[in-house]
Amino acid sequence: MKPFEVVEAPIEAQVYSDYVLHAGAGAVTVFTGHVREWTHGVRTVYLAYEAYVPMAEKKLAEIGAEMEAKWPGVKVAIAHRIGELHISDIAVVIAVSSPHRKAAYEANEYAIERIKEVVPIWKKEIWEDGEEWLGAQKKYPDKGVDSV
Repeated sequence: MKPFEVVEAPIEAQVYSDYVLHAGAGAVTVFTGHVREWTHGVRTVYLAYEAYVPMAEKKLAEIGAEMEAKWPGVKVAIAHRIGELHISDIAVVIAVSSPHRKAAYEANEYAIERIKEVVPIWKKEIWEDGEEWLGAQKKYPDKGVDSV
């Protein structure tokens, strides 16, 4: 387990929670993002995630450093899964410990928003009647995936 990683195996959130827990931690927040079945009335069959893994892990670590600078005393671990994920699978885990709860909550929310903004991980939603690559960036014409 690395504190900032992209994985292909199912994510076990407790591993990341245990990593950030220490004697100075008064609070630990753990966010897990799961594959949901319904989005805007459309049934998802599964999701497929792809990543530029070396850059994604570098960006996850940068987010962790941003959090540590913004909220002194936090300790962070983030993992994002790639590959084919099915309903209820964990796609992302963010574990944050802090001396006090408010910073842990704020830092955790900050992390998920930054992941969506800067980490090169792309999601393809496969529905009963179609599929689409989703993301905030423009699509590569050869792969149909998104990029900055």
